[in-house]
Amino acid sequence: MNKILIFFAAGCLGALANSLAVWLFGHFGITSSLGVSIAPSLTPNWLYPRIVWGGIWGLFFVLPMLKSRLLLKGTILSLFPTAVQLFIVFPLKAHKGMAGLELGLYTPLFVLFFNWVWGFVAALAIKHSR
Repeated sequence: MNKILIFFAAGCLGALANSLAVWLFGHFGITSSLGVSIAPSLTPNWLYPRIVWGGIWGLFFVLPMLKSRLLLKGTILSLFPTAVQLFIVFPLKAHKGMAGLELGLYTPLFVLFFNWVWGFVAALAIKHSR
């Protein structure tokens, strides 16, 4: 049970880092300068579900692969929320087209990067909790 709690908390921390990265890129106009319309407001309504889902995704660290290579594991696991965002959330829930391309041509690259931030920070948190 202790491991599950650590993985969930690490996922939440990763999601906070991911969310701050998304917000900062939007706030400073990095996304818009590359033609991508991702610039959320940093509000509890936007942040809370992202942190909870990050914790849920963090539970995937329980998978018995790459136990000694946590940063690589975080990178690989970050591909799962990336796929969900690009192929389920954007087209079906947000109605922004497949891979969110209605938000801009580079949207998939930003999503890939932001979710890598989640995986990297979650993996670091797990590594330092041992």
